[in-house]
Amino acid sequence: MTVSKTAVAEAARARKEPVEPAETTALQLGELSELLGYTLKRAQLKIFEDFLRCMAPLQLTPAQFSVLLLLEKNPGRNQTEIANTLGILRPNFVSMLDGLESRGLCERVRSTNDRRSHILLLTERGRNMLVRAKRLVANKHEARLNELLGPTNRAALLAMLTKIVNEF
Repeated sequence: MTVSKTAVAEAARARKEPVEPAETTALQLGELSELLGYTLKRAQLKIFEDFLRCMAPLQLTPAQFSVLLLLEKNPGRNQTEIANTLGILRPNFVSMLDGLESRGLCERVRSTNDRRSHILLLTERGRNMLVRAKRLVANKHEARLNELLGPTNRAALLAMLTKIVNEF
């Protein structure tokens, strides 16, 4: 004899036992759905997933792409400045640089001003990779976000997030 899940739940309720929710129903978020930080994190995860799909042919993460962009605009800056600007912890940044350097995308050169410090330079291969990456980001990733939000909402969201970054 088979017993339906409904019958089991009804019997448990009659005995005042806790009832396991059906796995097909969505979890109730309660106050989480009203918390800005939670919603921002969920949005970030979705955006990163899409970014990684777009960058799969180049095997670049959002952090690696950010490093390459900063190196393009700020050649010869030291590791600490780049890591601090991106909010990347030193051990994580060193590991990431090892990976980028092993792929020939950037190089570390001892600073002539401070022998304890390294300056970072984008290699020719890194510049070529960045051109391709920028094209993918603009034509796929950012295009999807622009389509979803529309230009006015995109500009407003960017302004609000920038305010949080700069003033919070």
